Amino acid sequence: MGGGPAKGLSVTRDPNSFDAVVVGAGFGGLGAAVELAESGARVLVLEALNYPGGCASTFSRGGYRFEAGATLFSGFGEGQLMRTWIDRHQLPVEVDWLDPIIELRTPQFQLAVPPEREALIDAFAAFDPSRRPALQRFFERQRRVADTLWELFDDPELLPPLTLQSLVRHAARSPRYLPLLRLMNTSLMEVVAQEGLHDFEPLRIYFDALCQITVQVSADRAEAPFALAATDYCFRGTAHVRGGIGVLAESLCQAIQTMGGEVRLADRVKSLRIDGGGWVVQSRRGTVRTPLVVANLLPQNLRSMVSTADGGALRRLDAMASRVEEGWGAAMLYLGVEADAPHGEGAHHLELVADPRAPFVAGNHIFCSVSDARETDRAPAGQRTVTVSTHVDMQALRKSASPGAYVAQIQKRMRATLAKLAPELHAGIAHEMTASPRTFERFTRRAHGYVGGIPRTKGLEHYRGIFPAPVMPGLFLVGDSAFPGQSTLATAIGGARTARAALSA
Repeated sequence: MGGGPAKGLSVTRDPNSFDAVVVGAGFGGLGAAVELAESGARVLVLEALNYPGGCASTFSRGGYRFEAGATLFSGFGEGQLMRTWIDRHQLPVEVDWLDPIIELRTPQFQLAVPPEREALIDAFAAFDPSRRPALQRFFERQRRVADTLWELFDDPELLPPLTLQSLVRHAARSPRYLPLLRLMNTSLMEVVAQEGLHDFEPLRIYFDALCQITVQVSADRAEAPFALAATDYCFRGTAHVRGGIGVLAESLCQAIQTMGGEVRLADRVKSLRIDGGGWVVQSRRGTVRTPLVVANLLPQNLRSMVSTADGGALRRLDAMASRVEEGWGAAMLYLGVEADAPHGEGAHHLELVADPRAPFVAGNHIFCSVSDARETDRAPAGQRTVTVSTHVDMQALRKSASPGAYVAQIQKRMRATLAKLAPELHAGIAHEMTASPRTFERFTRRAHGYVGGIPRTKGLEHYRGIFPAPVMPGLFLVGDSAFPGQSTLATAIGGARTARAALSA
């Protein structure tokens, strides 16, 4: 991505005028800002917090540096976006490769998820060797779908905005798209059942756990193309950023400034209004003007900022907001544990399911990200950090007579799941901080603390709006509730391609 100077944009000299303003320094906003700066635009990034990264950030409290969310990060393989940025801008970012990527634990079994598909098939076949032929058929089908979709991420020129050259390339690839059409409006578990694996308990539990953290819904409700692509998450350049994902976000901010852009942290945007064909952006520190705004926000947050008489734009934002509200919040435990409590000194991830027959939410299913013992700046001497998260039903929370007690009960169950399935971590706890959706709203500024974007449930509605388009002239929305959807990598690519669409327009 990137290219020559943006047509119609020039470096301005007025300190209060910019070619583009990016609101929010999450990875969607950073992706847009990098693309704009590489294209020659003078870009300003405004971030409400005093550190970048949004939901994928690393924050400091009381001598600890915690990941804001327990999650995995991909795109660090050769030729992938994160690696391209690191190499192109010589970012001081080190990554550590993981093996296993995740360790899934239930009361019935443990599964170390490796970074290769064939090794994963071997791991499943070890539970029941008679299942191997069906597993091989299913994962070969899954591979074809994943290759087709992930190649769009690996080569974003195939994503909108489309040029004549990219349209020609898509035409040549059209036979590969036909199997995807047959999977639309089909759930992942329906595809699993077609290969006779619907009653294979380890695979079902694995997919329920995987889908809950990637497409935000259980496997029997997940739209098959999205879920089959998400199954490749562990095989696509997934790594640990030394020092926390915030190191990458901070380095991208520095790269934007090196290219002539400006990044203002702790400068919350209060309002956006159209004036004279451009946008006036009012922030805590003052007012700037720009012809182009890219907002890395939830639609609810953008709706509250925009001053406009355009009822159609507001209705579109309201419709997007209602879909976000079908999703989830998060309850968190931020732990300091004794350095020798986790197995091995490397960073790793645990996915724990206390009762596989119950919904994978509300402390029954938790995801734990453990820092590397060699990251001595992450915790006091002799300790490591662990971020633990679970999904919270936001509708139930908002209806609760006592939201604080509701979340406290979930966090109690999180501790019980940790004690049951990762006793080595639980016994080593030396420090604990908790967070609720309300806390998450406070330190990410996301309305009500919604996280993870729009659940990718079975249905055709997810194929609407897959192309980046302005909310209003000169105003674009990026992030996990906009094109192309969830994951840090997807939001970063979406931000970059949306910026390219804005420049093309």
